[in-house]
Formats: sequence, C-alpha cells, structure tokens
Amino acid sequence: MRSYEEILAIAAERKGGVEAVLADVYIPKLPHEMAATPDDRWLSEMARHIFQTGMSWQVVNSKWDDIEDAFSGFDVAKLANMSEDWFDELLKDTRIIRSAPKIKAIQENAEFIMKVSEESGGFGNKIAYWPAEEYFDLLDWLKKEGSRLGGNTGAQAMRWSGRDGFIMTKDVVARLIEEGIVEKAPTSKAAKKAVQEAFNAWRTESGQTLNTISRVLAQSIDA
Repeated sequence: MRSYEEILAIAAERKGGVEAVLADVYIPKLPHEMAATPDDRWLSEMARHIFQTGMSWQVVNSKWDDIEDAFSGFDVAKLANMSEDWFDELLKDTRIIRSAPKIKAIQENAEFIMKVSEESGGFGNKIAYWPAEEYFDLLDWLKKEGSRLGGNTGAQAMRWSGRDGFIMTKDVVARLIEEGIVEKAPTSKAAKKAVQEAFNAWRTESGQTLNTISRVLAQSIDA
C-alpha cells in the first residue's frame, strides 16, 4: 500500500493543494473533554444519527430543538425507564420523526448508556480512553451492545461527539480497495483487522489523527 504522504499527494493534486484537502477536517476532543461529556449528550448524538438514517439531514436538523424537547433533553434515566404511555405519545408527537423502531432504539440506547456509565464512571470515560489502535473494535462494540448503531451510524455519532475515528464512506472504501487492503467494504473480522492495521500504520507514519487520515483517503478518490 502507498504511504500516507503518497496518498496525500494524490489528494492534493485532485483538490488543488494540501490546504484544500485538509480544510474542514473535524478536530477531535481531548480525552478529558470527552470523559466530561454528560451522558445525555452522547444519547442525543446517537439519536440524531439514528433519526438521520434514511432521512434528509436538513429535515432532522430543522426539527432538532423540538426533538430535544420531546425526548426531555435525552435524560438517560428517564428514557431508559420510558413507559408505554410515553412511547405511544411520542408516536403521535408531530414535533419528532414518528418511527417506532427509531424511538425504541433511543430507549434501548438510554439503557445501554446508563449501564456503561454506572460501570465506567460515565459513558464518556468508556469512549474517551478506548485505544485508537482498536477503533474498529469500538464500532463493533457499539453495534453489538447498542441499538441501530451499525453501518456508519455509530461512527458518525462518535465523530460528532468528538471521538477521533474513521468512517467507512464509499470514497474511503474505494481508496482502501485501490491500496489492496480490502476487496470491498469491510464486514468480516479479517477485513476489519486489515483496515485497522493500515490506519495504524498511516497514523504512526504521519502523526495525524484518524479523522485526518480518513479525510485524506476520501479526498484522494475521483468522485
């Protein structure tokens, strides 16, 4: 596979320079900042990306303040103990996107976050100190233990919550295929291991964040 610098050069040629490639790269929070993030904000970000699956971002964002109100500010304990009456009320609430499976997923993720928080002294503690070298394991854990956090939903929620990581967008996957790391979007244990090892190598070589490396890979592909 090519080095990070070689792939960066490909991206820079495509986009008109390194500065253009790295414009708007999301800067992750420091571990202590993530650890201090309240549990309700983790649930809120999960909910946002669950609602956005299959929906327009503009629609979800335009309704977000009302969604926050309808879900009581994503109070984890309150949502973990959601009554059937409240669930039924939410299904009729025009302020939100009325999807029973998504509402149920939010309730289940409240239970998940509350359990992890009790065990780890805050959900943020669990996320903040998960090794970058094992990031795919974090995504698999979210998918297994959480609800509707598979695909890129969990990865998006982590990025927008401040966690450094990569996202398997079609362009990132295309570059990984081009480099001979995988043959298709990684779903098997072996393929995920190969992807993680490649990101680890690029991270060691460049000193860049996983977010930045992910961005460079995506920008190196002709759209």
